[in-house]
This record gives sequence, structure tokens and C-alpha cells, in this order.
Amino acid sequence: MMWRGPRPVQGTGGLQGMVRILLADDQAVVRRGLRALLEARRDFEVCVEASNGREAVELVLHHRPDIAVLDISLPILNGIDAARRIRTEAPGTEVMVFTRHGREHDFRQALEAGAGAYVLKAEADEHVIRAVDALARHETFFSDHVSETLLNKVIQQIGLGKKPHLLTTREREVVQLIAEGNSSKKTANLLSLSVKTVETHRSASMRKLDIHSTVQLVRYALREGLVQA
Repeated sequence: MMWRGPRPVQGTGGLQGMVRILLADDQAVVRRGLRALLEARRDFEVCVEASNGREAVELVLHHRPDIAVLDISLPILNGIDAARRIRTEAPGTEVMVFTRHGREHDFRQALEAGAGAYVLKAEADEHVIRAVDALARHETFFSDHVSETLLNKVIQQIGLGKKPHLLTTREREVVQLIAEGNSSKKTANLLSLSVKTVETHRSASMRKLDIHSTVQLVRYALREGLVQA
């Protein structure tokens, strides 16, 4: 099943010429496979690759590709938060989530973040091509695993604003890095913050979530898809 609809954004490539694509996945073999698949089309060009979410955002801002293909399970900055930043800071770049997860929670978060396409890694290569084609026209593409009922339910939830984000974007970044096993000092270095600021964000996050240990913080990050088990 496919669902499409117009999206009020303006890109630089589209179907008028070469469609420039960023690939972000922490596994080089996945990126190589996607690059080979996409560049079999003469009008698709993979202009840059990233191995983590933070790098993906930085490269999008520098290269301004037409489409960013993101895995959800990216280190340092997960794919959902990377998508949110890309759609905010580079609205001309469309986002496709390419993941092994078909959970409702992940799909809902991807839509909330502004992703225009959601494709499972287990699905046929044809879906990837069709998704990129749709995004190049600023249309949406959600493939077979997304039923009409699920799609309509999620869109309705987003429209009603039932699930506001409890943590700020920076707090989510800090929580993800800590849950990935980074110390406060390393987290501070990765985010170009002071250790004191990282500790402040960590404390604020735990207070908002009413949790009282790092173990509980990791469980929250796993449940919310900030990190993967």
C-alpha cells in the first residue's frame, strides 16, 4: 500500500535534473548497497555519506542535498532527531527514514519529525526507488507495512497534538549520548558544551521524566527509540 499527498516545500533538484541524495547509516555495507541501488538510476546521485546523525545534519547544511536517507538507529544523534533538525534547518531537503523497524512508535515519531517517506530495509529495492521518486516531487511515500488504519491513526494523533515532546532537543541529545555509554566529559566534547551544562541537561531530563538513575535513563532511551538494544 502506498499513500501520497502534496507537501508544501521547495527543493533544488526534483525531477527537473539530478536528484542529489545524502545517505546516513552507521554500517558502511548498507551505505554501499544503497549507493549502488540508487546510482543505477542516471538521475540519482549520492553526493555525500554520513555514519552518525550529527554528521548527517552537518553535511546536509553544507551540501544541501534534495533528499536525506536516514536510519533511525544512528549513533550520537538518532535518525528521528536528525530528521527533525534537517527539516527545521534545511527545509528544502526531504527526509526518508530507511530502517529495520516497523513499529508504530517509530513511524509516528518519524512523521512528527517531518519525514516524507518511511521504508523498511526488509522491503523490496523497488520501494526505495519509488520513495526517492516521490520525495523528488515533494510527495510522500509509505510502503506496504503501513496500513491505511495505522497511517490515519498516526496522522490524527499528530494533528491533535496528543503527544508533545517532554524533553528539549538538546536534552534528548544528551540522554541519547549518555544511554550510549558516554561519560559526561565525552558527551560535552561531542556536543561542544561544558561538562556542567551536560550535567544540567541530564538532571533536568531526569527530573522531567521522574527517573532517578542512569539505568532508568537508559530504559527510557530504549523505549523512546533514542538508542537500540
